[in-house]
Amino acid sequence: MKCRWLTAVVFSLALGDIGRATESPAKFLLAYGAIGGNAMPLWIAKEQGIFRKYNLDPQLIYIIAGRAMQSMLAGDIQFGLLGVTNAVTAGGDMRMLLGMEERLNYFLNVRPGIKSPEDLKGKKVGIGTPSGSLALATYVGLDHLGLVPRRDRITLLNTGSTPERMSALFAGGIDAAFFNPEVEQIVVQQGYPSLFDLGKANVPFQSSGLVTSRKYMRANPQIVESLSKAVIEGVALVQNPANKKIVVDSIARNLRIDRADRLERAYQTIVESFPRKPCPSLPGIASVLKLMAQHGLNPKAIELRPENIADTSLCKKLDEAGFFERIHP
Repeated sequence: MKCRWLTAVVFSLALGDIGRATESPAKFLLAYGAIGGNAMPLWIAKEQGIFRKYNLDPQLIYIIAGRAMQSMLAGDIQFGLLGVTNAVTAGGDMRMLLGMEERLNYFLNVRPGIKSPEDLKGKKVGIGTPSGSLALATYVGLDHLGLVPRRDRITLLNTGSTPERMSALFAGGIDAAFFNPEVEQIVVQQGYPSLFDLGKANVPFQSSGLVTSRKYMRANPQIVESLSKAVIEGVALVQNPANKKIVVDSIARNLRIDRADRLERAYQTIVESFPRKPCPSLPGIASVLKLMAQHGLNPKAIELRPENIADTSLCKKLDEAGFFERIHP
């Protein structure tokens, strides 16, 4: 009798394991709002089977940040690598679960003939979208150069995504714009020199990260945790020197960089840009809130605290469980 009971228990457990093994992967949309190194952990997790390991099948889609957040608020997209401040001040229930880059690392590229900050007076500068990360970076960068747009007659133009910003600079529609390091070297080699490296200003800054709605978090806690683990593992894979060829090949494919010198620089920049624990940086978020209010991009931002933007509970849970230590070599 005891033997039959034990056999039944083992058989039942085996069926459970089979059921879990054959369970369909969770499908959802994951949007990234800019084409750059920030999205590398997503691409790597997709290409190297990390999402599959966690029984996830996300569709990665590029949509410029503002439009992507509108789709998230409408419930059409479940996750994003985006900023959430504007959505939260407008009453959205979005929260940042992971933070990627913690500091501004843009370069200011200018058309030939512009040799100094003084030469930017009276010129046109492309800023992407009005309240996106690039717009904030532009205000910070101009401030470090001693320039004030209104006083110095600098026109800030909404030039959209990175490719559109590059096209505007090359076509003469703007005189300068900030670009992330992976793109900046391409712009330089097209004859548009770098005037200023904002990364050297060492400004704490975190305007975007892995975000979802609190409603989705409550309804799908396991998917949220699994996706967070997969993205964190993507960061760890990128940072492991043993994976350099895998990462370089992914950079070449996703950022369309083909020259060896460009790939090497992009690789070094991307590896160094991610913190070992990609959790939301409360000081970085506080800096963004202050900048948005200060420059009139979102006056309501001053009413928020970093805790209104970020939910650090999952990161804390993973940290206490030793997850970060286990995935790093």
